[in-house]
Amino acid sequence: MQIKDGDEIGILPPFAGGAEGSSMVRVQTGDFSVDEEIARVKASSGDIGGIVVFLGIGRGTSRGRSIKKLDFEHYPGMAEKRLNEIREQSLKDFDIKEVNIVHRISEIGIGENIVLIVVGAAHRADAFKACKWCIDELKRITPIWKKETTPDGEIWVEEHP
Repeated sequence: MQIKDGDEIGILPPFAGGAEGSSMVRVQTGDFSVDEEIARVKASSGDIGGIVVFLGIGRGTSRGRSIKKLDFEHYPGMAEKRLNEIREQSLKDFDIKEVNIVHRISEIGIGENIVLIVVGAAHRADAFKACKWCIDELKRITPIWKKETTPDGEIWVEEHP
């Protein structure tokens, strides 16, 4: 497609996502401290009696293939919006006090942190249920995509087991 003299061009601004989300939700390139993120949830309420953590890390094999590195890309603004929606919905649907979600993007090495979900609740059963729901929902609706680099080339991962 070529633009010719006299053609009308519409430019859309980047997706802004509306109101600002929680500081308990982040998409970032750099690593995060699991201890610091847990401490943020602990400090959010004196009614927390248990914390459940899901930490996803870069694995060295996938579907029988050796993985050299991972790359994560996202839809800026929309990924954060979806993560905030997951956080807000989990706070409504489960008997929990706080949720912290951090997801890294860019190149990630094998064994490095990728995603962290920290759920604080008065009781462990509620925290476990909410944490599982959060990671399942993150995989289902968040526009973050993973590319695996193998000795044979690059593969965009479509399924989210």
